[in-house]
Amino acid sequence: MDQTRPVAPGRRGRRPGAPDTRAAILTAARARFAEQGYGRTSVRAVAADAGVDAALVHHYFGTKHDLFVAALELPIDPSAVIGPAVEGGIDGAAERLLTAFLGVWDDPELKTPLLGVVRGILEPGGPTLIREGFLPAIVLPVATALGLDHPERRLPFVASQIFGLIIARYVLELEPLASMPAADVVTAVAPTIQRYFEMPLP
Repeated sequence: MDQTRPVAPGRRGRRPGAPDTRAAILTAARARFAEQGYGRTSVRAVAADAGVDAALVHHYFGTKHDLFVAALELPIDPSAVIGPAVEGGIDGAAERLLTAFLGVWDDPELKTPLLGVVRGILEPGGPTLIREGFLPAIVLPVATALGLDHPERRLPFVASQIFGLIIARYVLELEPLASMPAADVVTAVAPTIQRYFEMPLP
């Protein structure tokens, strides 16, 4: 595997542990995150639901953020990709963010598991897990890092553009978008996302 690719720091290896215990913790975590959202879910509550000690959850998964990434079954930690993309500030942020985003999705090793995540969104609890977990835990820090005003109003526009791009390019494989070079997609789509970052809100 090419370790020079920028997505490598986000790859997560599994810690050794009893499969049944890990599965029970992940099942409890998905249910909690879907029902209560990221902010109101605690590692202690997940542990109680799974019938284990909170220390065991930390041993297997690390922080609550790490547990959330594992619960979503993401092949990478999005913050490892998003963080560097927003470090340069608001100017050009959409272009950097979309370039990093497409770099992950166009990686053959990551595309298949990511498609599995997208399909999981359609399962019971999936939409809530994204709305109450992914957006506040992963996307909201982007808005905070960029210093956006009223991020809770801007982020749904950003999310609609990104999720729409995922469906069109990678799920439905609509042409010419599906086979278009990533740089051309960035040129076409980034200005819209940048506008969502900066436009006067209605």
